[in-house]
Amino acid sequence: MTFFQAFILGIVQGLTEFLPISSSAHLVILPALFHWDIPEQQAFIFDVLVQLGTLLAVIVFFWRDLLNILKAVFQGLKEKKPFASQQSRLGWYIILATIPAGILGLLIKDQVEQAFSSTLMVGIFLLVTAALLTVGEYFGKRTRSLEQITWLDALVIGLFQAISIFPGISRSGSTISGGMLKSLDRPSAARFSFLMSIPIMLAAGVLALKDLTQVSGFASQIPTLLIGFITAAVVGYLAIRWLLGYLSHRSFYVFIIYCLIAGSLTILLSLL
Repeated sequence: MTFFQAFILGIVQGLTEFLPISSSAHLVILPALFHWDIPEQQAFIFDVLVQLGTLLAVIVFFWRDLLNILKAVFQGLKEKKPFASQQSRLGWYIILATIPAGILGLLIKDQVEQAFSSTLMVGIFLLVTAALLTVGEYFGKRTRSLEQITWLDALVIGLFQAISIFPGISRSGSTISGGMLKSLDRPSAARFSFLMSIPIMLAAGVLALKDLTQVSGFASQIPTLLIGFITAAVVGYLAIRWLLGYLSHRSFYVFIIYCLIAGSLTILLSLL
């Protein structure tokens, strides 16, 4: 992998991790489209590091929220009233929303890894993302704020996150759609989506880093990997900031159209 490839893929990861158009899909499609012959082992290492870059972006962006949530959770445990405050409940809801994806990921890990090697499946799953966003926009009432979220809302949104383990199904797109179907307004659904991404991304990163210790030649790839990591972190931070502002006044229809076009072209190219 060259510095240029790492830079471009870092931009792609930073943008598409939080915009509802699937980062995993684009990391599969782009190298295939430009015939970048990146060794499978190196691609795996790179994907792990850029995902940690976007994890850093969301932690930095929401650090105040995270600090308040952690304080409230520990205070609730100390006082033996874990659900007394809205912030402590939010912390437990984030954990609850993480469980379905964690369980499904462990159960069908091999099938998910096979899907990453198929551009046809990626194209199909991009159409699924478009369908999820359409359902959320059409049926979501969007009358509730994040302060009104319940444990059932969190569980339902967690189930939507579970299906996003397949490449092409946007994690942010599916979870925001799930939030809107539970009547959360767009910015609230997006904020909860980003906050609940932290535990699952952290867990996936820790497990993947464990595998990295067994990869030969890892140290020699560090300069290239740092380019991707830093680029993904910076672009990811900007993407979160932009999307939250965008959703305050606009719908997801532009992303629906994009996923329909990208998915259809990917399917066509894979068949040809």
